[in-house]
Amino acid sequence: MRDEVLKMLRDSGAIITDSHIVYTSGKHGSIYVNKDALYPHTRFASRIGELFAEENKDKDIDVVAAPALGGIILSQWTAHHLSKIKGKEILGVYTEKDADKNQVFTRGYDKLVAGKDVLVLEDITNTGGSVLKSIDSVRNAGGNVVGVSVMVNRNPEGVTSDMYGAPFSALAVLKAEAWEAQDCELCKQGVPINTSVGHGAKFLAQEQKKQ
Repeated sequence: MRDEVLKMLRDSGAIITDSHIVYTSGKHGSIYVNKDALYPHTRFASRIGELFAEENKDKDIDVVAAPALGGIILSQWTAHHLSKIKGKEILGVYTEKDADKNQVFTRGYDKLVAGKDVLVLEDITNTGGSVLKSIDSVRNAGGNVVGVSVMVNRNPEGVTSDMYGAPFSALAVLKAEAWEAQDCELCKQGVPINTSVGHGAKFLAQEQKKQ
């Protein structure tokens, strides 16, 4: 499974190496998984959903939830394949970022997870913070988190079942070192920051304001 997932990411041009990336967490590193390059290829997106479904088919699941934007695609495809496997309708919903950067249910989706068994998904985990916010929203809405699955775990030592308080699995692992901005080895070497993907452009704009 791991090799298949990484091959799909490579074939779609989603894995970027030997670059200088600023991640969502604010940390810097040299490897980036641009999941947005994968999603236009519906055969790949469907297959990822199928792998999530196979990974979690033995759990009691009523709803699949994931943080927007990429999580919309993941939750839909996974719910679709789980529905086929289990022979019942499983819903696919998503959380959205609010003004405080929390992941919250809008559009009445909180009512769809209340009292339900929920599988929470994420595409890429570095610190695991975004999916944790979605888990909190599921629980706040009265849903029961029966499992957490991610497409690629970038931090296998830090992102675990203990962090989420629920069974955790990753379809693939792509470990890469990351540094706080002030400790970044790439910054020290003068390697230009990639502004095409990640949060490089935002980081440079903030640095210019400090000057």
